[in-house]
Amino acid sequence: MNAEGVDQKRRRVLVTATSAVGAVGVGFVAVPFISSMNPSAKARAAGAPVQADVSKLEPGALLRVKYRGQPIWIVRRTDKMLEALSTLDPKLVDPGSEVPQQPPYCANPTRSIKPEYFVAIGICTHLGCSPTYRPEFAPDDLGADWKGGWFCPCHGSKFDLAGRVYKGVPAPTNLVIPKHQYVNENTILVGEDEGAA
Repeated sequence: MNAEGVDQKRRRVLVTATSAVGAVGVGFVAVPFISSMNPSAKARAAGAPVQADVSKLEPGALLRVKYRGQPIWIVRRTDKMLEALSTLDPKLVDPGSEVPQQPPYCANPTRSIKPEYFVAIGICTHLGCSPTYRPEFAPDDLGADWKGGWFCPCHGSKFDLAGRVYKGVPAPTNLVIPKHQYVNENTILVGEDEGAA
């Protein structure tokens, strides 16, 4: 076939149409491939902040929520519990929370934004067990000087109601306080903060 019989205009239209169809086909293949690299909805939800409604939390009670696969404890401390905190300082490894196990806005005697509410990751800093909440004062099994807190049944570590570790137990540091903030008077958002309370 000679070059004189070729319709150049028709050839350009066919090449352009074929290129456009090819580009669409590549898009149909590339979009699912690239989308598969994004985290799944389940994975995104696992790292998402979690809200906790504390409006019905009774004084002295513990609320458990889950954030990033970890138990989060929220305790509504009573006046008696708060008063007892300062009396425990000589029995604690780090009563002033010098080791940074909390955000800066919780580096205070109650290790909290609002003294009434305590928020902590419910995992022992020794080997990762989940301690038991023991809010009672002076139980027989924990002794007359026990003023509420957490007892780890795995190896005997003890923490007070501000998550501070007692001396002479296996856990080396206080409980970790996650970043959190108050959305309103009754809602705590765990996993996100504004950098300061």
